[in-house]
Amino acid sequence: MGDDRATNEPPFCGEIDMRIARDGSWFHQGGRINRPELVRLFSTILRKEADGYVLATPVERVRIVVEDAPFIAVEMTVTTEDSGQVLRFRTNVDDWVTADAAHPIRFETGEAGGVKPYIQVRPDLWALATRALSLDLIALGEFRRHEGALCFGVASAGAFFPMEGKEQPKDEGENHEGPNFGRQSA
Repeated sequence: MGDDRATNEPPFCGEIDMRIARDGSWFHQGGRINRPELVRLFSTILRKEADGYVLATPVERVRIVVEDAPFIAVEMTVTTEDSGQVLRFRTNVDDWVTADAAHPIRFETGEAGGVKPYIQVRPDLWALATRALSLDLIALGEFRRHEGALCFGVASAGAFFPMEGKEQPKDEGENHEGPNFGRQSA
């Protein structure tokens, strides 16, 4: 593990029986943590290191398990400013973050083939958008040229976030409704 004193890092003290479930619920020793204030407190000392997620205090670091993303994006606001459309997200621990170049949105393909949007909250810490917010993001999507290709994605605060690996039109002159993310074919 190396000498933590050389980097002014608190010492690593092993793993604790704490996990963040896929739905954003926090558990300790198998029991759900039901106090939002306590979850919020733990979330402020959470960080990701090369070998996993840790809770880091000034005196120690302990590893925890995160099943998917440590946070869930549960609310989105859409406003128009000088830079164009601006998307702001509230997480399950009441952090607010604006999607921009410093806080990008990335899109992954879920197990069933659907889209899974993630919003960066803090360095290496992401919030998975709820299904409802995922659908809202898709509804806000548009086609734009991005890095030389016509891509479907969303814009926020002057940045464009393509939904990578999704259907892309072959000809700009065609009428496009966007990718078919789970819609029924006629």
